[in-house]
Amino acid sequence: MSFPLLTATAALPAIGAIATAAVPATRRTAAKWLALLVSLATLVLAVVVLVRFDPDGDRYQLTESHSWIKDFGVRYELGVDGIAVALIALTALLIPFIILAGWHDADPLETHSSRWRPTQGFFALILGVEAMVIISFEATDVFLFYIFFEAMLIPMYFLIGGFGDRAHAGSDEHAAAQRSYAAVKFLLYNLAGGLIMLAAVIGLYVVAGNFSLQQIAEARANGSLDMATNTERWLFLGFFFAFAVKAPLWPLHTWLPNAMGESTAPVAVLITAVVDKVGTFAMLRFCLQLFPEASKWATPVILVLALISIVYGALLAVGQRDIKRLVAYASISHFGFIVMGIFAMTSQGQSGATLYMVNHGISTAALMLVAGFLITRRGSRLIADYGGVQKVAPVLAGTFLVGSLATLSLPGLAPFVSEFLVLVGTFARYPVIGIIATFGIVLAALYTLVLYQRTMTGPVKPGVSAMPDLRVRELAVVAPLIALLIFLGVYPKPLTDIVNPAVKQTMSDVHKKDPQPEVEAAK
Repeated sequence: MSFPLLTATAALPAIGAIATAAVPATRRTAAKWLALLVSLATLVLAVVVLVRFDPDGDRYQLTESHSWIKDFGVRYELGVDGIAVALIALTALLIPFIILAGWHDADPLETHSSRWRPTQGFFALILGVEAMVIISFEATDVFLFYIFFEAMLIPMYFLIGGFGDRAHAGSDEHAAAQRSYAAVKFLLYNLAGGLIMLAAVIGLYVVAGNFSLQQIAEARANGSLDMATNTERWLFLGFFFAFAVKAPLWPLHTWLPNAMGESTAPVAVLITAVVDKVGTFAMLRFCLQLFPEASKWATPVILVLALISIVYGALLAVGQRDIKRLVAYASISHFGFIVMGIFAMTSQGQSGATLYMVNHGISTAALMLVAGFLITRRGSRLIADYGGVQKVAPVLAGTFLVGSLATLSLPGLAPFVSEFLVLVGTFARYPVIGIIATFGIVLAALYTLVLYQRTMTGPVKPGVSAMPDLRVRELAVVAPLIALLIFLGVYPKPLTDIVNPAVKQTMSDVHKKDPQPEVEAAK
Protein backbone atom coordinates (compact mmCIF):
# COMPACT_ATOMS: atom_id res chain seq x y z
CA MET A 1 0.00 0.00 0.00
CA SER A 2 1.51 3.34 -1.07
CA PHE A 3 2.05 6.15 1.40
CA PRO A 4 -1.12 8.29 1.69
CA LEU A 5 0.60 11.54 0.78
CA LEU A 6 -2.54 13.63 0.37
CA THR A 7 -3.93 12.48 3.72
CA ALA A 8 -0.62 13.26 5.39
CA THR A 9 -0.53 16.76 3.88
CA ALA A 10 -3.93 17.58 5.39
CA ALA A 11 -3.50 15.58 8.61
CA LEU A 12 -0.17 17.11 9.66
CA PRO A 13 -1.53 20.64 10.30
CA ALA A 14 -4.60 19.11 11.98
CA ILE A 15 -2.40 17.15 14.38
CA GLY A 16 -0.21 20.22 14.81
CA ALA A 17 -3.28 22.27 15.73
CA ILE A 18 -4.18 19.83 18.51
CA ALA A 19 -0.58 19.73 19.77
CA THR A 20 -0.30 23.54 19.72
CA ALA A 21 -3.57 23.95 21.62
CA ALA A 22 -2.28 21.49 24.24
CA VAL A 23 0.88 23.48 25.02
CA PRO A 24 0.72 24.83 28.62
CA ALA A 25 -0.53 28.40 28.99
CA THR A 26 2.83 29.65 30.25
CA ARG A 27 4.74 28.29 27.22
CA ARG A 28 3.53 30.73 24.61
CA THR A 29 6.84 30.92 22.75
CA ALA A 30 6.97 27.13 22.51
CA ALA A 31 3.48 27.12 21.00
CA LYS A 32 4.54 29.65 18.37
CA TRP A 33 7.60 27.65 17.36
CA LEU A 34 5.63 24.42 17.26
CA ALA A 35 3.03 25.97 14.96
CA LEU A 36 5.74 27.40 12.71
CA LEU A 37 7.61 24.09 12.47
CA VAL A 38 4.38 22.21 11.68
CA SER A 39 3.55 24.72 8.92
CA LEU A 40 7.05 24.33 7.44
CA ALA A 41 6.74 20.53 7.54
CA THR A 42 3.38 20.84 5.76
CA LEU A 43 5.07 23.00 3.13
CA VAL A 44 7.64 20.24 2.59
CA LEU A 45 4.83 17.72 2.02
CA ALA A 46 3.11 20.12 -0.39
CA VAL A 47 6.37 20.41 -2.34
CA VAL A 48 6.56 16.60 -2.49
CA VAL A 49 3.00 16.55 -3.88
CA LEU A 50 4.04 19.17 -6.44
CA VAL A 51 7.13 17.18 -7.47
CA ARG A 52 5.29 13.87 -7.73
CA PHE A 53 2.44 15.31 -9.78
CA ASP A 54 2.78 14.67 -13.52
CA PRO A 55 0.98 17.36 -15.55
CA ASP A 56 0.78 15.02 -18.54
CA GLY A 57 -0.48 12.06 -16.52
CA ASP A 58 -3.96 11.11 -15.34
CA ARG A 59 -6.39 13.87 -14.49
CA TYR A 60 -6.51 12.95 -10.79
CA GLN A 61 -3.30 11.67 -9.26
CA LEU A 62 -2.04 10.47 -5.86
CA THR A 63 -5.57 9.17 -5.35
CA GLU A 64 -6.88 7.57 -2.19
CA SER A 65 -10.24 5.84 -1.89
CA HIS A 66 -11.76 4.13 1.14
CA SER A 67 -15.30 3.29 2.13
CA TRP A 68 -16.63 5.67 4.78
CA ILE A 69 -20.42 5.70 5.13
CA LYS A 70 -21.28 2.67 3.02
CA ASP A 71 -25.08 2.87 3.33
CA PHE A 72 -25.12 6.35 1.76
CA GLY A 73 -22.38 5.80 -0.78
CA VAL A 74 -20.03 8.24 0.95
CA ARG A 75 -16.34 7.52 0.41
CA TYR A 76 -13.11 9.02 1.63
CA GLU A 77 -11.80 9.89 -1.83
CA LEU A 78 -8.89 12.20 -2.48
CA GLY A 79 -7.12 13.18 -5.69
CA VAL A 80 -5.44 16.24 -7.18
CA ASP A 81 -5.32 17.80 -10.62
CA GLY A 82 -3.04 20.64 -11.68
CA ILE A 83 -5.35 23.32 -10.33
CA ALA A 84 -5.61 21.69 -6.90
CA VAL A 85 -1.84 21.13 -6.72
CA ALA A 86 -1.18 24.82 -7.40
CA LEU A 87 -3.62 25.93 -4.70
CA ILE A 88 -2.33 23.41 -2.13
CA ALA A 89 1.17 24.78 -2.74
CA LEU A 90 -0.13 28.35 -2.32
CA THR A 91 -1.85 27.47 0.97
CA ALA A 92 1.15 25.64 2.41
CA LEU A 93 3.44 28.50 1.32
CA LEU A 94 1.40 31.29 2.89
CA ILE A 95 0.71 29.74 6.30
CA PRO A 96 4.31 30.01 7.62
CA PHE A 97 4.35 33.69 6.60
CA ILE A 98 0.97 34.22 8.26
CA ILE A 99 2.28 32.66 11.47
CA LEU A 100 5.49 34.71 11.41
CA ALA A 101 3.59 37.93 10.68
CA GLY A 102 1.19 37.24 13.56
CA TRP A 103 3.95 36.27 15.98
CA HIS A 104 2.85 38.82 18.60
CA ASP A 105 -0.78 39.34 17.56
CA ALA A 106 -2.14 36.95 20.19
CA ASP A 107 0.20 37.88 23.04
CA PRO A 108 -1.67 38.79 26.25
CA LEU A 109 -2.48 42.47 26.58
CA GLU A 110 -1.39 42.30 30.23
CA THR A 111 2.18 41.33 31.03
CA HIS A 112 1.38 38.43 33.36
CA SER A 113 -1.97 37.39 31.91
CA SER A 114 -2.30 33.73 30.94
CA ARG A 115 -6.00 33.91 30.07
CA TRP A 116 -6.62 36.86 27.75
CA ARG A 117 -5.95 36.31 24.02
CA PRO A 118 -4.50 32.80 24.37
CA THR A 119 -1.56 32.45 22.02
CA GLN A 120 -1.95 28.69 21.76
CA GLY A 121 -5.53 28.99 20.54
CA PHE A 122 -4.66 31.58 17.90
CA PHE A 123 -2.00 29.49 16.20
CA ALA A 124 -3.92 26.24 16.64
CA LEU A 125 -6.90 27.78 14.83
CA ILE A 126 -4.67 28.89 11.93
CA LEU A 127 -3.30 25.35 11.55
CA GLY A 128 -6.83 23.97 11.76
CA VAL A 129 -7.97 26.20 8.90
CA GLU A 130 -4.96 25.11 6.85
CA ALA A 131 -5.86 21.44 7.29
CA MET A 132 -9.47 21.99 6.24
CA VAL A 133 -8.57 24.10 3.20
CA ILE A 134 -6.04 21.54 1.97
CA ILE A 135 -8.42 18.61 2.25
CA SER A 136 -11.09 20.70 0.46
CA PHE A 137 -8.71 21.02 -2.48
CA GLU A 138 -8.03 17.26 -2.36
CA ALA A 139 -11.55 15.86 -1.90
CA THR A 140 -13.13 14.16 -4.91
CA ASP A 141 -16.17 12.98 -2.94
CA VAL A 142 -18.79 15.72 -2.93
CA PHE A 143 -20.01 14.96 0.60
CA LEU A 144 -16.46 14.88 1.98
CA PHE A 145 -15.79 18.23 0.34
CA TYR A 146 -18.97 19.70 1.79
CA ILE A 147 -18.06 18.71 5.35
CA PHE A 148 -14.76 20.57 5.31
CA PHE A 149 -16.15 23.41 3.19
CA GLU A 150 -18.48 24.12 6.12
CA ALA A 151 -16.22 23.05 8.99
CA MET A 152 -13.61 25.71 8.22
CA LEU A 153 -16.18 28.35 9.22
CA ILE A 154 -15.80 27.39 12.90
CA PRO A 155 -12.10 28.26 13.39
CA MET A 156 -12.48 31.31 11.14
CA TYR A 157 -15.35 32.58 13.29
CA PHE A 158 -13.15 32.48 16.39
CA LEU A 159 -10.17 34.01 14.61
CA ILE A 160 -12.27 36.98 13.48
CA GLY A 161 -14.33 37.44 16.64
CA GLY A 162 -11.79 36.44 19.29
CA PHE A 163 -8.56 37.84 17.88
CA GLY A 164 -9.50 41.10 16.24
CA ASP A 165 -7.42 44.07 15.19
CA ARG A 166 -6.01 46.05 18.12
CA ALA A 167 -5.69 49.22 16.03
CA HIS A 168 -9.38 49.98 16.37
CA ALA A 169 -10.68 53.47 16.91
CA GLY A 170 -12.90 53.80 19.94
CA SER A 171 -13.33 51.99 23.23
CA ASP A 172 -12.55 48.34 23.90
CA GLU A 173 -16.28 47.65 24.18
CA HIS A 174 -16.92 49.20 20.77
CA ALA A 175 -14.04 47.24 19.22
CA ALA A 176 -15.35 43.99 20.70
CA ALA A 177 -18.82 44.74 19.39
CA GLN A 178 -17.45 45.42 15.91
CA ARG A 179 -15.46 42.17 15.95
CA SER A 180 -18.48 40.24 17.09
CA TYR A 181 -20.63 41.78 14.36
CA ALA A 182 -18.05 40.94 11.67
CA ALA A 183 -17.66 37.36 12.90
CA VAL A 184 -21.40 36.72 13.08
CA LYS A 185 -21.97 38.27 9.65
CA PHE A 186 -19.23 36.08 8.18
CA LEU A 187 -20.74 33.00 9.77
CA LEU A 188 -24.35 33.70 8.80
CA TYR A 189 -23.57 34.49 5.17
CA ASN A 190 -21.45 31.39 4.71
CA LEU A 191 -23.81 29.16 6.67
CA ALA A 192 -26.70 30.28 4.47
CA GLY A 193 -24.69 29.40 1.38
CA GLY A 194 -23.72 26.08 2.91
CA LEU A 195 -27.29 25.12 3.78
CA ILE A 196 -28.43 25.79 0.23
CA MET A 197 -25.53 23.73 -1.03
CA LEU A 198 -26.47 20.89 1.34
CA ALA A 199 -29.90 20.70 -0.30
CA ALA A 200 -28.17 20.53 -3.69
CA VAL A 201 -25.77 17.83 -2.46
CA ILE A 202 -28.73 15.72 -1.30
CA GLY A 203 -30.45 16.33 -4.63
CA LEU A 204 -27.32 15.22 -6.48
CA TYR A 205 -27.27 11.97 -4.49
CA VAL A 206 -30.94 11.33 -5.30
CA VAL A 207 -30.22 11.79 -9.00
CA ALA A 208 -26.82 10.07 -9.24
CA GLY A 209 -26.94 7.52 -6.41
CA ASN A 210 -23.46 8.38 -5.10
CA PHE A 211 -21.21 11.32 -4.20
CA SER A 212 -18.11 10.42 -6.23
CA LEU A 213 -17.10 13.32 -8.47
CA GLN A 214 -15.28 11.05 -10.91
CA GLN A 215 -18.09 8.50 -11.17
CA ILE A 216 -20.76 11.15 -11.70
CA ALA A 217 -18.67 12.99 -14.28
CA GLU A 218 -17.93 9.76 -16.17
CA ALA A 219 -21.60 8.78 -16.09
CA ARG A 220 -22.55 12.17 -17.49
CA ALA A 221 -19.89 11.91 -20.20
CA ASN A 222 -20.92 8.45 -21.41
CA GLY A 223 -24.65 9.19 -21.23
CA SER A 224 -25.54 6.69 -18.49
CA LEU A 225 -26.62 9.58 -16.24
CA ASP A 226 -28.95 12.01 -17.97
CA MET A 227 -30.21 14.82 -15.74
CA ALA A 228 -33.37 16.67 -16.65
CA THR A 229 -32.59 20.24 -17.71
CA ASN A 230 -34.44 21.91 -14.83
CA THR A 231 -32.93 19.48 -12.30
CA GLU A 232 -29.41 20.22 -13.46
CA ARG A 233 -30.02 23.96 -13.34
CA TRP A 234 -31.42 23.90 -9.80
CA LEU A 235 -28.54 21.73 -8.56
CA PHE A 236 -26.04 24.03 -10.25
CA LEU A 237 -27.58 27.09 -8.60
CA GLY A 238 -27.39 25.42 -5.18
CA PHE A 239 -23.67 24.73 -5.57
CA PHE A 240 -22.86 28.05 -7.25
CA PHE A 241 -24.63 30.13 -4.60
CA ALA A 242 -22.47 28.66 -1.83
CA PHE A 243 -19.29 29.17 -3.86
CA ALA A 244 -20.27 32.73 -4.79
CA VAL A 245 -20.69 33.59 -1.09
CA LYS A 246 -17.31 32.10 -0.26
CA ALA A 247 -15.56 33.75 -3.24
CA PRO A 248 -17.14 36.42 -2.65
CA LEU A 249 -19.09 37.64 -5.70
CA TRP A 250 -21.37 40.69 -5.83
CA PRO A 251 -24.00 40.99 -4.32
CA LEU A 252 -23.00 38.33 -1.75
CA HIS A 253 -19.77 40.11 -0.83
CA THR A 254 -20.73 42.39 2.04
CA TRP A 255 -19.32 40.17 4.78
CA LEU A 256 -15.73 40.46 3.48
CA PRO A 257 -14.92 44.15 4.25
CA ASN A 258 -16.21 43.72 7.81
CA ALA A 259 -14.32 40.47 8.35
CA MET A 260 -11.03 41.76 6.95
CA GLY A 261 -11.35 45.15 8.61
CA GLU A 262 -11.87 43.73 12.10
CA SER A 263 -9.31 40.91 11.81
CA THR A 264 -5.60 41.08 12.42
CA ALA A 265 -3.64 41.47 9.17
CA PRO A 266 -2.50 37.79 9.14
CA VAL A 267 -6.08 36.59 9.61
CA ALA A 268 -7.23 38.97 6.87
CA VAL A 269 -4.68 37.31 4.58
CA LEU A 270 -5.94 33.89 5.69
CA ILE A 271 -9.48 34.91 4.70
CA THR A 272 -8.89 36.39 1.26
CA ALA A 273 -5.70 34.64 0.10
CA VAL A 274 -6.51 31.13 1.36
CA VAL A 275 -10.10 30.46 2.46
CA ASP A 276 -11.87 32.42 -0.28
CA LYS A 277 -9.93 30.49 -2.95
CA VAL A 278 -11.96 27.40 -2.04
CA GLY A 279 -15.03 29.09 -3.57
CA THR A 280 -13.48 29.88 -6.95
CA PHE A 281 -11.68 26.52 -7.05
CA ALA A 282 -14.98 24.71 -6.43
CA MET A 283 -16.60 26.54 -9.34
CA LEU A 284 -14.02 24.93 -11.62
CA ARG A 285 -14.04 21.50 -10.01
CA PHE A 286 -17.72 20.98 -9.20
CA CYS A 287 -19.92 23.44 -11.12
CA LEU A 288 -18.32 22.97 -14.53
CA GLN A 289 -17.59 19.27 -14.19
CA LEU A 290 -20.90 18.12 -12.65
CA PHE A 291 -23.25 20.55 -14.40
CA PRO A 292 -21.72 21.51 -17.76
CA GLU A 293 -24.96 22.42 -19.53
CA ALA A 294 -26.26 24.46 -16.61
CA SER A 295 -22.89 26.23 -16.38
CA LYS A 296 -23.21 27.34 -20.00
CA TRP A 297 -26.84 28.34 -19.41
CA ALA A 298 -25.89 30.56 -16.44
CA THR A 299 -22.76 32.05 -18.02
CA PRO A 300 -24.26 35.37 -19.28
CA VAL A 301 -25.68 36.27 -15.86
CA ILE A 302 -22.53 35.19 -14.01
CA LEU A 303 -20.34 37.28 -16.33
CA VAL A 304 -22.49 40.33 -15.61
CA LEU A 305 -22.19 39.71 -11.86
CA ALA A 306 -18.42 39.30 -12.23
CA LEU A 307 -18.22 42.54 -14.19
CA ILE A 308 -20.20 44.37 -11.50
CA SER A 309 -17.83 42.95 -8.86
CA ILE A 310 -14.81 44.24 -10.80
CA VAL A 311 -16.07 47.79 -11.22
CA TYR A 312 -18.06 48.09 -7.98
CA GLY A 313 -15.25 46.73 -5.80
CA ALA A 314 -12.71 49.03 -7.42
CA LEU A 315 -14.94 52.11 -7.11
CA LEU A 316 -15.53 51.48 -3.42
CA ALA A 317 -11.80 50.89 -2.90
CA VAL A 318 -11.14 54.34 -4.35
CA GLY A 319 -13.35 55.96 -1.71
CA GLN A 320 -12.08 54.10 1.35
CA ARG A 321 -10.46 55.85 4.32
CA ASP A 322 -9.49 52.58 6.06
CA ILE A 323 -6.41 50.79 4.68
CA LYS A 324 -7.66 47.26 5.38
CA ARG A 325 -11.13 47.88 3.99
CA LEU A 326 -9.51 49.29 0.85
CA VAL A 327 -7.61 46.02 0.36
CA ALA A 328 -10.85 44.11 1.01
CA TYR A 329 -12.76 45.95 -1.71
CA ALA A 330 -9.80 45.56 -4.05
CA SER A 331 -10.00 41.80 -3.44
CA ILE A 332 -13.70 41.81 -4.36
CA SER A 333 -12.69 43.39 -7.66
CA HIS A 334 -9.98 40.78 -8.19
CA PHE A 335 -12.34 37.91 -7.45
CA GLY A 336 -14.59 39.35 -10.13
CA PHE A 337 -11.73 38.86 -12.60
CA ILE A 338 -11.27 35.26 -11.42
CA VAL A 339 -14.95 34.37 -11.84
CA MET A 340 -15.04 36.14 -15.20
CA GLY A 341 -12.09 34.06 -16.38
CA ILE A 342 -13.70 30.82 -15.24
CA PHE A 343 -16.99 31.42 -17.03
CA ALA A 344 -15.50 32.97 -20.16
CA MET A 345 -15.26 29.31 -21.24
CA THR A 346 -11.90 29.76 -22.97
CA SER A 347 -8.60 28.08 -22.16
CA GLN A 348 -6.88 31.47 -21.79
CA GLY A 349 -9.58 32.70 -19.42
CA GLN A 350 -9.55 29.62 -17.21
CA SER A 351 -5.74 29.40 -17.17
CA GLY A 352 -5.66 33.07 -16.25
CA ALA A 353 -8.28 32.56 -13.53
CA THR A 354 -6.25 29.74 -11.96
CA LEU A 355 -3.05 31.77 -12.14
CA TYR A 356 -4.99 34.72 -10.70
CA MET A 357 -5.95 32.63 -7.66
CA VAL A 358 -2.28 31.92 -6.95
CA ASN A 359 -0.93 35.36 -7.84
CA HIS A 360 -3.69 37.21 -5.99
CA GLY A 361 -2.88 35.15 -2.90
CA ILE A 362 0.78 36.15 -3.03
CA SER A 363 0.22 39.82 -3.91
CA THR A 364 -2.55 40.34 -1.34
CA ALA A 365 -0.43 38.64 1.33
CA ALA A 366 2.49 40.95 0.54
CA LEU A 367 0.38 44.13 0.61
CA MET A 368 -1.80 43.26 3.58
CA LEU A 369 1.03 41.99 5.79
CA VAL A 370 3.13 45.10 5.15
CA ALA A 371 0.02 47.18 5.84
CA GLY A 372 -0.37 45.23 9.07
CA PHE A 373 3.18 46.08 10.12
CA LEU A 374 2.45 49.72 9.31
CA ILE A 375 -0.81 49.75 11.28
CA THR A 376 0.83 48.07 14.30
CA ARG A 377 3.47 50.81 14.44
CA ARG A 378 1.04 53.72 14.17
CA GLY A 379 -1.93 52.18 15.96
CA SER A 380 -4.40 53.36 13.33
CA ARG A 381 -6.03 51.97 10.17
CA LEU A 382 -7.05 55.40 8.84
CA ILE A 383 -5.19 56.62 5.76
CA ALA A 384 -5.41 60.21 6.98
CA ASP A 385 -3.20 59.39 10.00
CA TYR A 386 -0.21 58.63 7.77
CA GLY A 387 2.16 60.67 5.64
CA GLY A 388 5.88 60.76 4.89
CA VAL A 389 6.51 57.16 5.91
CA GLN A 390 9.11 56.68 3.15
CA LYS A 391 11.32 59.30 4.81
CA VAL A 392 11.48 57.49 8.17
CA ALA A 393 10.99 53.84 7.10
CA PRO A 394 12.18 53.49 3.49
CA VAL A 395 12.29 49.68 3.42
CA LEU A 396 8.71 49.46 4.71
CA ALA A 397 7.62 52.03 2.12
CA GLY A 398 9.47 50.20 -0.67
CA THR A 399 7.88 46.84 0.08
CA PHE A 400 4.49 48.53 0.39
CA LEU A 401 5.03 50.04 -3.06
CA VAL A 402 5.85 46.67 -4.63
CA GLY A 403 2.77 45.12 -3.04
CA SER A 404 0.67 48.02 -4.34
CA LEU A 405 2.08 47.72 -7.85
CA ALA A 406 1.36 43.99 -7.83
CA THR A 407 -2.22 44.75 -6.83
CA LEU A 408 -2.68 46.96 -9.90
CA SER A 409 -1.11 44.20 -12.06
CA LEU A 410 1.98 46.09 -13.20
CA PRO A 411 3.78 44.30 -16.07
CA GLY A 412 6.73 42.36 -14.70
CA LEU A 413 4.87 41.29 -11.56
CA ALA A 414 2.92 38.04 -11.29
CA PRO A 415 -0.71 39.33 -11.31
CA PHE A 416 -0.18 40.99 -14.71
CA VAL A 417 0.15 37.63 -16.48
CA SER A 418 -3.05 36.25 -14.98
CA GLU A 419 -5.10 39.41 -15.50
CA PHE A 420 -3.93 39.68 -19.10
CA LEU A 421 -4.94 36.07 -19.82
CA VAL A 422 -8.36 36.59 -18.21
CA LEU A 423 -9.02 39.69 -20.31
CA VAL A 424 -7.79 38.08 -23.54
CA GLY A 425 -9.81 34.94 -22.88
CA THR A 426 -12.94 36.94 -22.10
CA PHE A 427 -12.56 39.29 -25.06
CA ALA A 428 -12.21 36.33 -27.44
CA ARG A 429 -15.78 35.20 -26.69
CA TYR A 430 -17.44 38.22 -25.02
CA PRO A 431 -15.73 41.37 -26.36
CA VAL A 432 -18.09 43.87 -24.71
CA ILE A 433 -17.57 42.30 -21.27
CA GLY A 434 -13.81 42.23 -21.83
CA ILE A 435 -13.69 45.88 -22.85
CA ILE A 436 -15.70 47.11 -19.86
CA ALA A 437 -13.62 44.95 -17.48
CA THR A 438 -10.46 46.80 -18.49
CA PHE A 439 -11.92 49.83 -16.70
CA GLY A 440 -11.15 47.94 -13.49
CA ILE A 441 -7.43 48.19 -14.30
CA VAL A 442 -7.67 51.99 -14.47
CA LEU A 443 -9.47 52.12 -11.13
CA ALA A 444 -6.89 49.76 -9.60
CA ALA A 445 -4.12 52.15 -10.57
CA LEU A 446 -6.11 54.97 -8.99
CA TYR A 447 -6.79 53.39 -5.58
CA THR A 448 -3.33 51.82 -5.13
CA LEU A 449 -1.25 54.81 -6.19
CA VAL A 450 -3.41 57.26 -4.24
CA LEU A 451 -3.06 55.00 -1.19
CA TYR A 452 0.72 55.04 -1.54
CA GLN A 453 0.82 58.79 -2.11
CA ARG A 454 -1.28 59.61 0.94
CA THR A 455 0.50 57.26 3.33
CA MET A 456 4.13 57.20 2.18
CA THR A 457 4.84 60.58 0.58
CA GLY A 458 4.45 64.21 1.66
CA PRO A 459 5.34 65.76 5.01
CA VAL A 460 5.99 63.45 7.93
CA LYS A 461 2.95 63.28 10.22
CA PRO A 462 3.58 63.62 13.99
CA GLY A 463 2.61 60.02 14.75
CA VAL A 464 4.91 58.73 12.02
CA SER A 465 8.15 60.57 12.84
CA ALA A 466 9.45 57.90 15.25
CA MET A 467 8.26 54.90 13.23
CA PRO A 468 10.89 52.12 13.02
CA ASP A 469 11.66 50.38 9.75
CA LEU A 470 11.01 46.69 9.08
CA ARG A 471 12.69 44.30 11.48
CA VAL A 472 14.41 41.01 10.60
CA ARG A 473 11.32 38.87 11.28
CA GLU A 474 9.15 41.17 9.17
CA LEU A 475 11.68 41.16 6.32
CA ALA A 476 11.68 37.36 6.47
CA VAL A 477 7.92 37.52 5.84
CA VAL A 478 7.88 40.09 3.04
CA ALA A 479 11.07 39.45 1.06
CA PRO A 480 10.19 35.91 -0.18
CA LEU A 481 6.72 37.08 -1.25
CA ILE A 482 8.17 39.95 -3.27
CA ALA A 483 10.75 37.62 -4.81
CA LEU A 484 7.93 35.28 -5.88
CA LEU A 485 5.93 38.14 -7.38
CA ILE A 486 8.90 39.11 -9.52
CA PHE A 487 9.85 35.54 -10.47
CA LEU A 488 6.33 34.50 -11.51
CA GLY A 489 5.87 37.82 -13.28
CA VAL A 490 8.96 37.27 -15.43
CA TYR A 491 8.78 33.47 -15.76
CA PRO A 492 5.30 31.99 -15.13
CA LYS A 493 6.00 28.83 -17.15
CA PRO A 494 6.46 26.47 -14.15
CA LEU A 495 2.95 27.33 -13.01
CA THR A 496 1.30 27.33 -16.42
CA ASP A 497 2.81 23.90 -17.22
CA ILE A 498 0.98 22.46 -14.21
CA VAL A 499 -2.30 24.28 -14.74
CA ASN A 500 -2.88 24.15 -18.50
CA PRO A 501 -3.56 20.38 -18.86
CA ALA A 502 -6.20 20.56 -16.12
CA VAL A 503 -7.78 23.55 -17.84
CA LYS A 504 -8.00 21.66 -21.13
CA GLN A 505 -9.82 18.83 -19.35
CA THR A 506 -12.24 21.32 -17.79
CA MET A 507 -12.92 22.82 -21.21
CA SER A 508 -13.64 19.30 -22.46
CA ASP A 509 -16.14 18.80 -19.60
CA VAL A 510 -18.25 21.71 -20.83
CA HIS A 511 -17.77 20.76 -24.50
CA LYS A 512 -16.26 24.12 -25.35
CA LYS A 513 -13.48 25.01 -27.78
CA ASP A 514 -11.61 28.27 -28.02
CA PRO A 515 -13.10 30.62 -30.62
CA GLN A 516 -10.96 30.92 -33.71
CA PRO A 517 -9.80 34.43 -34.62
CA GLU A 518 -11.47 35.91 -37.64
CA VAL A 519 -8.83 36.53 -40.28
CA GLU A 520 -9.84 38.41 -43.38
CA ALA A 521 -8.90 36.49 -46.49
CA ALA A 522 -6.10 38.05 -48.46
CA LYS A 523 -7.31 39.73 -51.62
